[in-house]
Amino acid sequence: MPDAQGKLDDGKRSNPVEVSVAIEAALERNAREPVLLDLRGLSDATDWFLIATGDSDTHTRAIADNIMERMREAGLRPAGVEGKANATWILLDYITLVIHVFLPHVRDYYELERLWGDAPILAVE
Repeated sequence: MPDAQGKLDDGKRSNPVEVSVAIEAALERNAREPVLLDLRGLSDATDWFLIATGDSDTHTRAIADNIMERMREAGLRPAGVEGKANATWILLDYITLVIHVFLPHVRDYYELERLWGDAPILAVE
């Protein structure tokens, strides 16, 4: 249940609702190797990156579609969606949260976790 600041507590840490909803939605579609990067204080563009991998273009679309559906149910709409047509890298921009759903070789190529190496990486379970 969200608290007064609109955060959900998973027992380990407190995340904004949009982060918790997105993580749950990605896991519902068996996203591979999901990680959450805390960019607060490191980026003026966004607070969080959720990065996940799909096994195929169909899988990446299913992950992204489920995230968008669950976010919509929570009253959240993306400011932008990129990459759904070829589905090798789908980007969902929710302003404070940017979600990246990659095919494995594309994730390996761009290495966002390394690029944002100063950001704390939070386990997603």
